[in-house]
Amino acid sequence: MKPFVIGISGGSGSGKTSFIRQLRERFPEQELCIVSQDDYYLPRDQQHKDANEEYNFDLPKSFNKKKFRKDVERLLSGETVTIEEYTFNNPDAKPRILTFMPAPVLVIEGLFVLHFKKIAPLLDLKIFINAKENLKIIRRIMRDQIERGYPLDDVLYKYQHHVLPSYERYIQPYKEEADIVVNNNKDFQRGMEVLSGFLKSKLQELAPKD
Repeated sequence: MKPFVIGISGGSGSGKTSFIRQLRERFPEQELCIVSQDDYYLPRDQQHKDANEEYNFDLPKSFNKKKFRKDVERLLSGETVTIEEYTFNNPDAKPRILTFMPAPVLVIEGLFVLHFKKIAPLLDLKIFINAKENLKIIRRIMRDQIERGYPLDDVLYKYQHHVLPSYERYIQPYKEEADIVVNNNKDFQRGMEVLSGFLKSKLQELAPKD
C-alpha cells in the first residue's frame, strides 16, 4: 500500500524544525519516516552568488532537486535510503549517515516542498507553518548566531536580501494551497495535537488487516 505523504513547509524561523522534532518524538520510526529537504543542499561551490558575491542558500536551485525527488520516490516504492547529513558549511561538524526506512506515513519537510513541481503532486496532505515576520527574524538570529556561529551582520544581510525575497516569491504563495495552516506565533501545540490525532487515525486505517 502506498504510504500517506505529508508535506510541511513554511518560512525560515517559522518553527518547522521544532515542529518536526516534536512530531518525531510522538511516533516510532516504523510508523513515520521524515525526510528533510535541508539534507539535499548542493555543495557551496555550486551555490548562486548575489550581486555582492554573497552565497544565496535560499533559492529553489540551492538544492539537489533531482536526488531529493529520486529518494522520495524510492521510499514510496519501499526502498531504504541512506545519505550523508548536511552540516551547513560547518567544518567542525562531522556529518552523520542518515538512514530513512519506508513507513506507512512519509513526511517531507522543507522550504520548497510545496513549490517543487515534481514533489507537490505526491503530497496527500499539505501543512504550512506560519509565524509573524518579526518573530521569524528573531528566531533566525538566535539560530544562526548560536547554532551556526554566523555574525549578526551576515544574518541580517541574508534575511533582507535572500530569505525574505525568497519567502515572498517561492513559499508564501503556497499558504493558500495548504490543507492545514499551523500558526506558531506563541506555540504550535494545538496544531500538533490536531495532526497527531489525524495520524493516529490514519495509521489505524493503513494497518494490515488480519
